[in-house]
Formats: sequence, structure tokens, C-alpha cells
Amino acid sequence: MEPIRGKGAVSNRASARFALPAREVDGDWLDALPAIDGAPPRLRTSVTPLAARTILSRNTSPDIPFDRSINAYGGCEHGCIYCYARPTHAWHDLSPGIDFETRLFAKPDAARLLRRELAARGYRPAPIAMGTNTDPYQPIEAQWRLTRQILEVCAETRHPVTITTKSARVCDDIDLIADLARDNLVAVAISVTSLDARLSATLEPRASTPERRIDAIARLSAAGVHVGVNVSPIIPSITDHAIEAILDRAGAAGARAASWIMIRLPHEVAPLFREWLDAHFPDRAAKVMATIQAMRQGRDNDPAFFTRMKPQGVWADLIRTRFRIARQRAGIPQTRALLDCSRFQPPASDGQLALF
Repeated sequence: MEPIRGKGAVSNRASARFALPAREVDGDWLDALPAIDGAPPRLRTSVTPLAARTILSRNTSPDIPFDRSINAYGGCEHGCIYCYARPTHAWHDLSPGIDFETRLFAKPDAARLLRRELAARGYRPAPIAMGTNTDPYQPIEAQWRLTRQILEVCAETRHPVTITTKSARVCDDIDLIADLARDNLVAVAISVTSLDARLSATLEPRASTPERRIDAIARLSAAGVHVGVNVSPIIPSITDHAIEAILDRAGAAGARAASWIMIRLPHEVAPLFREWLDAHFPDRAAKVMATIQAMRQGRDNDPAFFTRMKPQGVWADLIRTRFRIARQRAGIPQTRALLDCSRFQPPASDGQLALF
């Protein structure tokens, strides 16, 4: 299959788990503009409002360090081919492939719902994680501003929050984030997979360039924000060569922590990733998959708690050692953000903080 300009997936592969019909590129979601210089027109991005009943998602996974999260958007325009959230689009009878990148969902009542849930009798604060499924700063945030509205509620109620993103757009809200940081109420992690802009454009075509992400780390650090770098995911024989360089740049920019995750390929992500490899790296596709399987007990993916985040074997041990040495050389202190939950003030039902 041939790559699609500006998109991560190279097909609209259906979900085999749900027996959905395959969706081919057709005139319903191609721009009406004619092709330019023989190139096909860009795929149209649509956003459908969702009337959500709640906004806080709870989890009890034993290997995840948070118990609540917010995802104001469904699908993600960044188009990261490796995104483990792609299978969620099958629940909408849409493909985890191109549909995931172009047929998006937004929850316009996110801030109102959050205010209501924080005001509930018996609510106990703990850090709210943002960016755990789809990116809160994907391009449509520039128009919808749902992430900013959520942060405004967190700032008003002094509720702790964590943000994970691969977009420099996070700095659009540096005023709110710096305000939260002054009371130890926020931690930000910037994901950097490569320093090669060309490679990044094929892996995550609508995310910020690597240079802009490094700059975002520097700006957040200068504003007093606890900011870390996620070298995630690491893809063997594709991005693993850049581990040391990324950590060097992030450390110089002021990163206070660093982490990594080996690529995960759950459900429909595995065949989409294989298609991407065949389209962009046919010379090493077999080697990449063989190395991934060597770290996942011979499978494309390991879904088990704890081991899903911690690959095993010689390759995994080598990367783990390289990462530890590189982090130390980069001077990244690996400080942990222990956010303050004691400052939380429930919002009043009318949207104003209660005085008593």
C-alpha cells in the first residue's frame, strides 16, 4: 500500500473483532478540491460533538499510576501510527485506521461535567491524568479549547492534574499551567520519539516537530513547571538509535524526569503498524517485528498487567541500560512530581467557589 499524504495509517482497515465492513477512501470524505500537481486531495477532518454524561474516567489497573483521567476528544488528528488508542474507534463503528485520524469526536460539555463531578458530595481529589488516550493538544484544540476549559476548572478549584502530549500547543496554556505549578498542582510530560523531522512526519504526521517539542520543554521549565520527557514509544531499528540524543536535548532544555515505553501493538494497531512498515521501511520490516516479538514472548503484543509496560529479554535489557546511562549523562535528575491534593476546593453549583 502507498502512504497517504499527511496521515499515519495507510488504510482504513476494519476491526476484525467487531466484523465491521472495510471503509475505502471515497468521495464522501475527500476534499472537494481537485488534485494539485497530480497529488490526491487531502482527507477531510470532521468533528462530531458527543453528549457525554460524565467526563472523569476511572480505572483500577494495577500498573497505571493514576485512577482517573479525562479524554475530551475521541480519535486523534496527530495520526501516530503506533497509537494504542486506535482500537477505541471501533466502538463507534469506525476504522482504527484513517477514520481514527479524520473522523473525530469532541465533548463540548467537558468543563461543565467536570465542575459537576468535582462538586459531588464525597468527592476525594487525586491527580487527573490528561493525554492518556488521545492527545489533549491535538490540532482541533485550537478551535474547541476544551483542554483549556478543563484546566480553568482545575485552576479555579486547585485540583491537581497531569498532562501528557506531543504538541507544543501545550504552551498556549502556559499561563494556567504556571499558575497551577506555583502550588505544585501540575506535571507535564512531552513525548519525543525522534529528533528527525522527516521520520517524525511519517510516524506522527500532525504532531509538533521534534524541535518544537524540545522548545516546549524549555519554555515550561523556565516557567517553573515540573516537566519531563517521554521517549515513547521506542521502535527497534526505527527510533532506538536516538535515545541518547533525545535525552541530551531534553536534559539541556530543563527536563526533570525521563521515561520510556517500548512500542505496544494491541488489537488493530498491529496490522496497521505492519502496513506502515511495509510502506515506509520495507527493507527492515521483518527485523523490526522480529525484535518486537523477541521482547513480547513471541507475540506482537503482550496484554498482561505489568509486563505490557516492561518488555523482557536481551533487547529490552540493552535499551533499559542505555536509557539509564544516557539519562544520567544528560543530567536529568529523575525527580518525581508529588502533586498537592490538599488545596482542593469544591466548586459551588453556580460555578463560583463556595466561601464556607
